[in-house]
Amino acid sequence: MSTAYHISTLLYVFDSSDRVLLMHRAKKPNLGLWSPCGGKINTSIGESPYDCAVRETAEELDFTISRKNLHLTGLISESGYEGESHWLMFLFEIEKKLNRIPLPHREGTFQFFEREKIKSLEIPVTDKARIWPLFWKYRGGFFSAHCQCREKDHEWTLEETILP
Repeated sequence: MSTAYHISTLLYVFDSSDRVLLMHRAKKPNLGLWSPCGGKINTSIGESPYDCAVRETAEELDFTISRKNLHLTGLISESGYEGESHWLMFLFEIEKKLNRIPLPHREGTFQFFEREKIKSLEIPVTDKARIWPLFWKYRGGFFSAHCQCREKDHEWTLEETILP
């Protein structure tokens, strides 16, 4: 297992009907599952999480935003994800609305979903169990959580919360 953290952003993008945009992943991690788009922070150039979110929004969604359009909703660390790696993820809600489905991307295809529909989608286990419930509860506020991923169970620690 890689001992270094992969550092990434997850982007929660909504349309004017408050439907969330998800990507059906065509690549690892989460191949074949629905998840928010985003990407790895370019640590070799010292890219900030905010700059990564702006870049990934342009690259994957062909949608122009600025740092002021971002709200840092959550911070998730996962140790031993899928028995392969560790992740440190910055969860951003993009406050600017996107009212079109982006074109397919090398990483996957996109679709908007109502909040209630997400529970029935094929999504990563950690997203279904904790990340989505935390996102909805603290949307507009902030949360930080750590997940110790194990083959049969996951141990979650909520480290900080700020209600909206």
